[in-house]
Amino acid sequence: MVEVEVNDLVEVEKNGKKYRGIVMPHHAFSGKNIIVIKLENGYNIGIDRRNAKIRIIKKGKRHKNLGKEIPYDEKKPSIALIGTGGTIASYVDYETGAVHPATTSEELVSAIPEIFDICNVEAKVLSQKLSENITPRDWKRMARAAAKELNKGKAGIVISHGTDTMAYSATALAFMLKNLSGPVVFVGSQRSSDRPSSDAFDNLMGAVKVALSDIGEVVVAMHSSISSGSCFIHRATKVRKMHSSRRDAFVSVNDEPIGMVNETIKFLSHYKKKSDRKTIAKTNLNENVALVYYYPGMKEEDFENIVNGKEGIVIAGTGLGHVNEKLVRSIKKSIRNGIPVVMTTQCFYGTVNMNVYSTGRKLIKAGVIDGKDMLPEVALVKLMWILANENDVNEAMQKNIAGEINEKRSISLSKSK
Repeated sequence: MVEVEVNDLVEVEKNGKKYRGIVMPHHAFSGKNIIVIKLENGYNIGIDRRNAKIRIIKKGKRHKNLGKEIPYDEKKPSIALIGTGGTIASYVDYETGAVHPATTSEELVSAIPEIFDICNVEAKVLSQKLSENITPRDWKRMARAAAKELNKGKAGIVISHGTDTMAYSATALAFMLKNLSGPVVFVGSQRSSDRPSSDAFDNLMGAVKVALSDIGEVVVAMHSSISSGSCFIHRATKVRKMHSSRRDAFVSVNDEPIGMVNETIKFLSHYKKKSDRKTIAKTNLNENVALVYYYPGMKEEDFENIVNGKEGIVIAGTGLGHVNEKLVRSIKKSIRNGIPVVMTTQCFYGTVNMNVYSTGRKLIKAGVIDGKDMLPEVALVKLMWILANENDVNEAMQKNIAGEINEKRSISLSKSK
């Protein structure tokens, strides 16, 4: 059998078909008989070596192998890379086509050795979950891990995460982490690394650069456009995933992005600077909270069934914060039972204002808390945290804690295309 090495240009003949491409690195999810090559169209393909003819067309350039020992340069700053799963930290099994999360810290960082040109990386796999399987318990683990690494002297933290619920996790850490001594940067990718259109490299490199900045907030770093080359830095409590597959899916809502990162960082709006104090993780949550999206025709019994037994309620109402006035009685019942009810809007942009129309004024009279311009999901996470950490829920929900409330709203530079 021909001995080929990574980066060799080869031609593989199998079952009467010929495939020409660059030999890719072998990883834990590649079967021992599988050779992975990058085709000329940019896509990777796995081919079983058995009964295949392999011809080396050109020997490739050899890269330094990181091996099992991760490089360290005492002259460079150090960051922590915390893996939780998701597409950005995944490999493709070329026998089955399945996507698997990385299982070791070496797999997390060795895929992009360029990181070591600017900093040291200490990587840790906290979990191996697709983002739809992330729970509040995982938020707590992320917050504690980030605080621990910052207090050990790391310049910043990068958390790799699946994109579907990344904004929820980032929001949770924005409320949990106090006195941040460095940035906590969430990053993901919309497209897996075997695709030529993958955003994984740009996003991760951008996140690492942001982690070395003087930001003292939890942020999200993701592609700024469908083209490669730059990422927006979004405030955790103001970002939402607005598209299922585009590389520029993440958008700052009712706020400008904090900045843009490519070769360097260009700051576009205000941000909180890092603290010189010890970072604290206040991770208590009351998870017994409901998020109710109002829809025309929602019946009182439907609403009451959803919120039955809950200790907090967030409503995503229409327009300025409305529901059918027939629901006011059920809402009032919950409030009289000591259950806080927060009103937000289903609109992507704008704020709640229950003073304008009669239904809104009835909701105010009933004791509904004004959610201002908070995204419904942000209000949900905030209420979980407030119920477990503050005494005056009404006052705390209307107080700007982590940049979730913006009195001066503007159309974002990253508005949905």
